[in-house]
Amino acid sequence: MPSSPSSADLEGRVVSGHGRHVVVEAADGSRVLCHARGKKAEYVVGDRVLWQRTGDEGVVEETLPRTNLLYRQDAWKTKAFAANLDQLLVVVAAEPVFSESQLARALIAAQAAGIAVRVVLNKHDLPSWAAAEARLAPYAAMGVDIIGVALKKAPAQAHARLAPLLADRTTLVLGPSGAGKSTLVNLLVADAKVQVGEISEALNTGRHTTTATHWYWIDAARRSALIDSPGFQEFGLRQIAANELAVLMPDLAAHVGECRFYNCTHLHEPGCGVLAALERGEIAESRYRIYGEVLAELRR
Repeated sequence: MPSSPSSADLEGRVVSGHGRHVVVEAADGSRVLCHARGKKAEYVVGDRVLWQRTGDEGVVEETLPRTNLLYRQDAWKTKAFAANLDQLLVVVAAEPVFSESQLARALIAAQAAGIAVRVVLNKHDLPSWAAAEARLAPYAAMGVDIIGVALKKAPAQAHARLAPLLADRTTLVLGPSGAGKSTLVNLLVADAKVQVGEISEALNTGRHTTTATHWYWIDAARRSALIDSPGFQEFGLRQIAANELAVLMPDLAAHVGECRFYNCTHLHEPGCGVLAALERGEIAESRYRIYGEVLAELRR
């Protein structure tokens, strides 16, 4: 059970994490290196926490209730990595060619956590942009907001389009190498290097700053935030039950109610509404293929 808050407990926000250590931002904006209380305690960027000062550092006592939580997956385990998000911003580009499977998994994870998603399609200036936009057509048809920008060629225009969408929200930014995620962060966060420097100073090291997840304030009032995570996370989906997958994919979910059997897997059953919609071209073949891949993983 969580410990009872004491009069010395302070409320703060985790803005970066490094193993057993986290950097907590206090109410006055200062950032303090803190240690976790208890061996099994796990804190992630975005967590609201209760903590206590111990000299120049601090101890995190407990996590306050989360509104949502995202997981990432490696070869060995599923691990939480970001909490209390308002939206997910996935940055892909006309070049290099993006992985639709990675994008779809990000959307499934966000849907399961109740987090809105927007997709930024970068490098609008390249001839290959139209082909990339066509690959995203099934997502636009599902209601996903696709935002076309040229972050390097037309930064002012990109800023004008993106800034209003991030105002008064906490946004997790993800994207594969080369898509322009770092360019986007530097465009929207004027003092990004300064904020990373504050985290480095709290840790007394700079070696983690390019590989860790970080919280940035976009505005001086500290109401709009970006969370930047390195690379494109392989989203952990193992917390999702296999029979829940189809309803977390909106294009499939629209036809689940048409299935003859309540426990339909949408793979081979007669009278399957999803298979019928696929046959009619109402579900993209690439989306159905990804459904099959993820379902097989969840069943394992």
